[in-house]
Amino acid sequence: MLMMAAANPAAWSQGLRERRAARRDELDEGDDEAMASISPEVQAIRDVAYGRDNAQRFDVYLPRRGVQNAPVILMAHGGGWYRGDKGMRSVVANKVTHWVPQGYVFISTNYRMLPDADPVEQAEDLRRALIAAQRQAASWGGDPSKFILMGHSAGAHLAALVSAAPERALRQGAQPWRGAVLLDSASLDVVMTMEGRHLPLHDRAFGGDPVFWRRASPWHQLAAGAPPMLVVASSERRSAVPQARRFAEKAASLGVRMQVLEEPLSHRQINEQLGTPGSYTSAVDAFISGVLG
Repeated sequence: MLMMAAANPAAWSQGLRERRAARRDELDEGDDEAMASISPEVQAIRDVAYGRDNAQRFDVYLPRRGVQNAPVILMAHGGGWYRGDKGMRSVVANKVTHWVPQGYVFISTNYRMLPDADPVEQAEDLRRALIAAQRQAASWGGDPSKFILMGHSAGAHLAALVSAAPERALRQGAQPWRGAVLLDSASLDVVMTMEGRHLPLHDRAFGGDPVFWRRASPWHQLAAGAPPMLVVASSERRSAVPQARRFAEKAASLGVRMQVLEEPLSHRQINEQLGTPGSYTSAVDAFISGVLG
């Protein structure tokens, strides 16, 4: 190893930086324990149940003044499939501050996590949350036909997996949703992730069975008829952009509308800065407005 580093110190140094960045990404997942502080103009309805497990709960944020036929964003937090929470500041604060005053309903959901539920089961929880939220949307002033799925990191993987093959949710009673915003998942092709260099969290999540990898892989599940998707990818991460581009290439071959938005932000910044003024939030707004019509 020392001989290799001496022979190519630039490559060795770059690899070390990438490994350190990847490790920071793993540590960042779910480390934000601060709960979001919400404006008095926003009404929060906490811990709406969509299942029997205590983790199967979501929070609803809506304008205190009330809304009618409002679009709804359903957000799934990250955390490496084993930690995180729907109320964390990085998940909620800037997004609620941005979208709720515009007349949106914003929902942040929890789901069962490892070791109690694997990622395929977690995706099933997200389907259940979607169905429950659509059925109750009118009571909050939301329109069940105007839903956007959103997720960060592990949550982006789950939103992608649900959206890649929407017929399962539709069979269970969901209404078609308008699109999905996927915030920096490097697990869009789980097989590619597991066959390459990856973090220990991926072994915890996906194990060693290639059959399960395919079941849990949005790239492998993607089918014609999937809703439009915006894939936000950090240009600071080695694996995020290539997977996003590959996912979009397959989508194009199937006639599925998909955009890739590369951002020079860290994995964590892509989550917590969404909703702050700037070109990044504007690009996400443009996608959402476009699919809502």
